[in-house]
Amino acid sequence: MKPAKFDYYRPTTVESALSLLDESGFDGKIIAGGQSLVPIMNMRLSTPDCLIDINHLNDLDFIELDNEKIKIGTLTRQSRVEASAKIKEKCGLLSEAVPFIGHVQTRNRGTFGGSLVHADPSAEIPLSLMASGGSVLIASKDESREVKVEDFFVTYLTTDLLPTELLTEVHIPVWEGRIGHSFQEISRRHGDFALVASACQLCLDDQDKISRVRLALGGVEAVPLLVEEVNQIMAGEKISEMLLDKVAEIVKSAVDPESDLHASSEYRRHLATVLTKRTLQTAYNRARRSM
Repeated sequence: MKPAKFDYYRPTTVESALSLLDESGFDGKIIAGGQSLVPIMNMRLSTPDCLIDINHLNDLDFIELDNEKIKIGTLTRQSRVEASAKIKEKCGLLSEAVPFIGHVQTRNRGTFGGSLVHADPSAEIPLSLMASGGSVLIASKDESREVKVEDFFVTYLTTDLLPTELLTEVHIPVWEGRIGHSFQEISRRHGDFALVASACQLCLDDQDKISRVRLALGGVEAVPLLVEEVNQIMAGEKISEMLLDKVAEIVKSAVDPESDLHASSEYRRHLATVLTKRTLQTAYNRARRSM
């Protein structure tokens, strides 16, 4: 099947792209990597009147680092993020997660912002951003705003982004101190969407006690799930089997996965507890070896 007829625009500045979005409203769609949008349009699940191609907005293709955060432009290709020495040094969690996205060809075309806007609850980039405490910068013709990632995802394949807005860049805070991270996922085959995924980033004090931890799970809810109780339970503690079992029970009660042809709800809940323990232990071990 082929997509329905549409008008095509190729702006060369962010300002012109935002003007086009303002004019088209609900009838317009942004296209960048196109790996999600094009199949949906081919199946006529989406029939926009116009496509706004942002591939020539070079100002949105960047990776920058300051003292407090990493900034990534929405048009930055996933393969560039994967290869970035800055990302590997300052946000190892993201470097570990990106290679799980599809295959090399997928990452060469896919954009960093596109993965976030698509908002698949099992996707690697949204989950990594949730675990690291990131935020997104959103622009419209008249204003811009910054939104914490936990407020950005609304429900399945739906975000806080309005039809007249464009996600322009992503901000990831740089954690200081003895930092550990881990990203784990289970899929039927490498490159497939994860059945369940888990991302964790934590910080230890000089006595090997946890001072801060963020644990996020994918594939268990309609949005990436930040398990906020984990920080309360683990703060001031050292990792032990008893503590991991306690956290696993919290996760088991917190998640509400759906069953589909790939996995049952019960199996996904079981994977969530297994991956939780695995990611927390791995992140803790890495943090102990740091500095």
